[in-house]
Amino acid sequence: MHLLIVEDNPDLLENLSDFFEARGHVVDLAYNGLAGLRFARENRYDVIVLDLMLPGMDGLEVCARLRSEECDTPILMLTARDTLGDKLKGFDCGADDYLVKPFALTELEARITALLRRGRGQAARVRLTVEDLSFDLDRLRVERAGRRIELGPIPMRILELLMRRSPAVVRREELERAVWGNDPPDSDALRAHMHALRSAVDRETSVPLVHTLRGIGYQLAGPDDC
Repeated sequence: MHLLIVEDNPDLLENLSDFFEARGHVVDLAYNGLAGLRFARENRYDVIVLDLMLPGMDGLEVCARLRSEECDTPILMLTARDTLGDKLKGFDCGADDYLVKPFALTELEARITALLRRGRGQAARVRLTVEDLSFDLDRLRVERAGRRIELGPIPMRILELLMRRSPAVVRREELERAVWGNDPPDSDALRAHMHALRSAVDRETSVPLVHTLRGIGYQLAGPDDC
């Protein structure tokens, strides 16, 4: 699952990120409304968790703009306000659910799961496919031509982003931000994880899918899309 969390409280944001990443999900973080709007426009998410009170642009305006642009991603609004009027404003702007602070992380997880089921149906699975490579996001199962591929958390997160964007080239700065947020390690770290990913995905095949564009970034694509 790929989540966008827009929240200006750094402690809460860190707790939410740690909680969902520990469960194998990919999490993008935004600290204000303008950044959240940009992330939502540039990427495809399964669910957006959006705080109501944000600097720059509040959550109601972010939600309203996304809906006006025909973004159908489920949006769960977070707020410290618990009056009926505030909740109705959120729903009027296009929010799908509403959770009042403070809340249990497990309740947030349950509500997100319910939103996904409501949109897809209980039996549906989220599966990414590029050529003969498939990634079942529900079970975190990666296969190529029927061969099971074992990946660590970081290569798996990189693979999801590359598959979602395929056949586009993903710049290394975007990959570093997706994996490490605003505090990436030295440049050799991404290179090492890409080497592990390439070794796992392209092993035992004559058709490579993981490609490096030196000085720019990486691409996951078949031979006809390179």
